[in-house]
Amino acid sequence: MIAFVFPGQGSQKVGMGVELAEASSAAREVFEEVDEALKQKLSALMRDGPESELTMTANAQPAIMANALAVARVLEDGGVSLSEKGEAVAGHSLGEYSALASVGAFSLTDTAKLLRLRGIAMQDAVPIGLGAMCALLGADLEKAQKLADAAAQGQVCEVANDNDPGQVVLSGHAEAIDRAVEMAKEYGCKRAIKLPVSAPFHCSLMQPAAQRMKLALENTPPQAFRLPVYANVTATPITDADTQKGLLVEQITGRVRWRECVIAMQDSGINHFVELGGKVLGPMIRKIAPDVAVTSVVGMDDIEAFAKEL
Repeated sequence: MIAFVFPGQGSQKVGMGVELAEASSAAREVFEEVDEALKQKLSALMRDGPESELTMTANAQPAIMANALAVARVLEDGGVSLSEKGEAVAGHSLGEYSALASVGAFSLTDTAKLLRLRGIAMQDAVPIGLGAMCALLGADLEKAQKLADAAAQGQVCEVANDNDPGQVVLSGHAEAIDRAVEMAKEYGCKRAIKLPVSAPFHCSLMQPAAQRMKLALENTPPQAFRLPVYANVTATPITDADTQKGLLVEQITGRVRWRECVIAMQDSGINHFVELGGKVLGPMIRKIAPDVAVTSVVGMDDIEAFAKEL
């Protein structure tokens, strides 16, 4: 049983999607539609950079989605239907929007516009320099929570991402995150690394962004979708569009429960995870569920190999 999964922020890089666009008209159509939706040559930025501009949240989010959905579109064009071959979909943070688009909840144009707004809203929610994030390596959720509680000291310091059994991300006020980095070893973490992000994602400081996304999703609500989507904030399969709409708002300030999502999918019988458009989630999934099959599908060779395998 297959689940298709979609990467989140951090998987962008200059040159993404170029080989796919050169090889497939279906992929080119995806990039052209996203360019048109955003009234911007995002595909040129993805192709040529500069990296500093591509990494900006408002560009990175729709770019990562466009790349993943181009892969999905090429698969579908070649006769591999995600809704027929898969049992479920999921995505990491913004990847949840890619997952929803892949099963018909949002059109490609609406997904691009929602992610552009989401990126701007998240960037605007906290003045630059006020917030920060750090990755804790060799730390489980329990250690991370204790560290976050100790480092907060009246400020926000929260678990943002529970990625895998040895990697948890904290988010909050910059001073609190600095304290967490200094205190990490005392709390049993191997290492703590500050992340090169421009805002403290997935914590309560993002509340202004959640309000903006609530309004946006009222105007562009998800439609019925063809496969269950495992939601970041509940780690449960969602089939109801209205429930999903509320969870997308909650996701802005809520924890990404990726480790729990993978466990829940495995418990439901998923034994093969296929990451579309990246190679970021695969290593996490292997740590969470060592006995499942994991395939990363990024370029035409990957697509052809995967189609043959089915």
